[in-house]
This record gives sequence, structure tokens and C-alpha cells, in this order.
Amino acid sequence: MEYIKLTPDNLEKEHICCAISNNKDIQVASKKAWLAERLKEGLVFLKSVERGKCFIEYIPAENAWCPIIADGYMHINCFWVSGSFKGHGYANDLLNACISDAKAKGRRGVTVISSPKKMPFLSDPKYLAYKGFKVADKAEPFFTLMYLPFDESAPAPKFKEGAKKPQTDKRGFAVYYTHGCPFTAKYVPLVESFARERGIEFESVLIDNKEKAQNAPCVWTNYAVFYNGEYISNEILNEKRFSELVEKLTR
Repeated sequence: MEYIKLTPDNLEKEHICCAISNNKDIQVASKKAWLAERLKEGLVFLKSVERGKCFIEYIPAENAWCPIIADGYMHINCFWVSGSFKGHGYANDLLNACISDAKAKGRRGVTVISSPKKMPFLSDPKYLAYKGFKVADKAEPFFTLMYLPFDESAPAPKFKEGAKKPQTDKRGFAVYYTHGCPFTAKYVPLVESFARERGIEFESVLIDNKEKAQNAPCVWTNYAVFYNGEYISNEILNEKRFSELVEKLTR
């Protein structure tokens, strides 16, 4: 398999794996605009040259868009190999490239947010454990911070205390999100419009800078659903799934 890194020079023409429509699509446009700024902060987006979900995205942990304390580490934002790309060793290629790059850049190790069992949008904990990652910290309701230290004397990374028990003071439904995931740009407005048309209390909160992300009320900032202040899910909802959630929580 041949791989390519996104750069300021090729970002406009290259696809971004999980959203492969043209650049005018809101999902692609929002993610590429986000990436353009993150590339200036050391983000690496390494992907297959083939069209499909086969990529890894990582950034120095000091610039990560999540509330972690992991100075000196490299943080994996997203790591996705699916469909016909599975079972060929491509995940190993991508993760090994990240690890080698982190070592070359003098990082202490690599961190990634996962969960006790495989869950949507989160990296597979069994695979990470197989590759030598250990659990450094936990946050409610199911998040784990895993890490691969290059030196056993390196301090273990951790979640910020304020995000370990995710909650907000907003009433009704509240969705916190970033443009780090392209799907949010499409589905958050659709669900918000759906809710307002039906008189459902709903607020969307765009996390639009690193400082907000690093002090967010939850450890997974790409997308977080709250209801009456309590954390509900990290899964991106469309209108149908939101309607089902409303029925479940309000009946």
C-alpha cells in the first residue's frame, strides 16, 4: 500500500478518507479548513492513496483538542481502517509510522482515547493493547486514555479532572462538537433544525479553538450529547436516531 501525508500544498486536491465528496460539500470544507490550521500546529494526517477509510491523524499532545495532560506525548486524534482495507496490515503500517515519527520528533510516547470495549468513533482497545498500549486514566462513562511510553520513567498522561465526570448546566439537549470530525458539520444543523421544528429544547455548542477544547466538559470533544446536564453519547446522531433518543429519554 502507498501512503501520503496531507500538506498545505496538497490539502485542496487530496481526499480526507472519511468524507470523500468534492470540496464544496460542507463536511469536506469544514474538515479541510480545520486541518489547514492544525497542520500549522504539527498535525500529521497520513492516509492511503486509495479512496476509503484508511488513515491516522495525530498531533503533539500540547495542541490536542481534548482535555488531557500529556506534555511531550504525541496524541492520536483519529485512527480508522475499515471496509476492504481491513485485514491487510495497513493499520500496523499507519500506527508504526506514527510511533516512528513520534520517536524521531523526541516525543515521550503516544496517547489515544479509547474505551474498555470497541465503540463507534473510538480506537479499538484490544488492538492497542496488542501493540503495547496501557491504560493511563479513565473518565466517565466509558472513556480510557491509553498510552505507549517510549521511556518507562516518562510520567503517565491523564485526563483533566474537570472532564472526568462530564456534565453541563444546560437544560434540554446540548451537543458540543468540533470540526475535527467532518460529519458534525452536516448532522448537527440537521438535528438542531429537527428539534426546533418540534419544540424540543436544543442547543449546539461549537468548540472552535484549542483552548475551549482543552477545557471542555467532556474528554471526547468531536461530538458529545448531553440531556439536562448529563452526558449521553459520543455517537453522531441523524434525525431518526435523535428522534429515537428523545422518545427514550422523555417518555
